Amino acid sequence: MTPREIVSELDRYIVGQHEAKRAVAIALRNRWRRQNVAPELRDEIAPKNILMIGPTGVGKTEISRRLAKLAQAPFIKVEASKYTEVGYVGRDVESMIRDLAEISVKMVRDEERATVAVKAREQAEERLLDILFPTPVKARRPVGLTPQGELQVAAEDTSHHDTREKLRKLLRDGHLNDREVELEVSLQPPAIEVMTPQGMEEMGINMKELFSQIMPKKTKRRSVKIPEAMEILTQEEAARLVDMDKVAHEAISRAENSGIVFIDEIDKIAGRENGRGGPDVSREGVQRDLLPIVEGSTVNTKYGAIRTDHILFVASGAFHTSKPSDLIPEFQGRFPIRVELKALTREDFIQILHEPENALTKQYMALMATESVQLEFTEDGVAALAEIAAAVNARSENIGARRLHTVLERLLDEVSFSAPEMPNRKITINSAYVHQRLDAIVKDQDLSRYIL
Repeated sequence: MTPREIVSELDRYIVGQHEAKRAVAIALRNRWRRQNVAPELRDEIAPKNILMIGPTGVGKTEISRRLAKLAQAPFIKVEASKYTEVGYVGRDVESMIRDLAEISVKMVRDEERATVAVKAREQAEERLLDILFPTPVKARRPVGLTPQGELQVAAEDTSHHDTREKLRKLLRDGHLNDREVELEVSLQPPAIEVMTPQGMEEMGINMKELFSQIMPKKTKRRSVKIPEAMEILTQEEAARLVDMDKVAHEAISRAENSGIVFIDEIDKIAGRENGRGGPDVSREGVQRDLLPIVEGSTVNTKYGAIRTDHILFVASGAFHTSKPSDLIPEFQGRFPIRVELKALTREDFIQILHEPENALTKQYMALMATESVQLEFTEDGVAALAEIAAAVNARSENIGARRLHTVLERLLDEVSFSAPEMPNRKITINSAYVHQRLDAIVKDQDLSRYIL
C-alpha cells in the first residue's frame, strides 16, 4: 500500500491525528522499499523509530495496532513503567522480543493451518468414519475353478465400501450431529515456572522446554458429539501436517523484518530536571536496559535468535510532568521521528461517534438489535453527547475518547438493563433524552467526578 492508501485506511477507524498517520504510513512504506534495495545496502538501512507525544485517549495505541493489522505484521504492546517496579528494575526487558516471537509464530502457524485446512478436514473425516464404522480385517478371498478348468478368484465384497459412503453422506449432511463418539484426547501438561537469576532468563526457558519433553503426555477418553469430534480431529490433523521447523524459520524472519513493538508510558521512565536521586536513578536504568534492544542486539528465544536491528519501535507518552529532552541522549537519538497528537475537541467527538466503521453508536445499535430493540441516534443527540464528554474532560482529568465509553454506558444503562423485557421497541436518542439522563450528574461536579 502507498502512504496515501495507508492513511486512508487508518481514517476509517481513527479520527484526526493526520501527522501521526503520515509518520507511521511512511515508516511502513519504507519497510517495503528496504526489501527492494540491493542486498549489500539492505542491512545498513535501519528503521526510523517514532515517538508519539500526546494525552491519553487520542489514538496513539490504536494507530499502531491498526498499522500492524494492515501490514499483517507481528505486533506487541508493552508498558515501560512495568520495568520500574520495585524488585524488577530493568529485569528481562528482552521478554518483549520473546513475546513478539511467540506472536509471530502463532501468526505463521495459523496461516499454515489455513493452507492445510482442506486436507486436515478430509483426514479427520476418515478417522471419524473409522470410529463410527470400523474397517473389517480383510479376509482371504476364496479361489475356485471355472468350467474350462481355469483358476478364478471370487469377486470382492463391496457392501462395506457402499455402507461407508452412505455414512459419509449422512455425516456431511449433518444427520449424525446428535450422536456421540468416544475420543482419546491429549491433556495439557501442568505449567512449570522456573525462577532464574537476573540475566539468565534464557536458561529458565530451556528448563521449561526440557521438563515439558521429559514429562509423559497424558490422554483421556471423552464422549463428545460428532461436530465437536470433527473439530478436535481436524485440529490434530492440521497440527500433524504443519512443519513447525519451517514455521519457526518464517516467524523469526517476519519478526526481524516486519515486527512492531509499541512501548507505552515512555514518559514514566524519563528523569526529572530537579534532582538526580531516588526513583530517577531507576528510570534512567530502565532506559539504559532498553537501549540495546532499540539500538539493535540479538535476543535468544526458544525458536532461534532474533536480531532487533530492523524491528520498528514506536514509543508513546503524555509527557505532562516531563518532556522528551528528559530522556537520556542515546535513547532520544533512537527515536528520530517525533509527532504530537492533539487533544480531542467537541467536533472530534462528534466525528468519533459518527464516522469510524467501529463507531460506538454503531456498536450499541448492533448490541441492542440482538434483543430486537432498535436504537436510533439523532444529530442533536450525538452533539449533546459530544458536548457533555468534552465538558467533563475539561473539568476533570482529560482521558480523551475513552470518556465517550463512560458517558454512553451511563446514558444507556436503563436500556441495556431492560432490553430483554421490551422487544420490538424503537428508542430514539435525541438531545432531550441525553439531557434528561445526564444533566443531573453533569451539574453535580462531585458526582460527575465519580460517575462520568
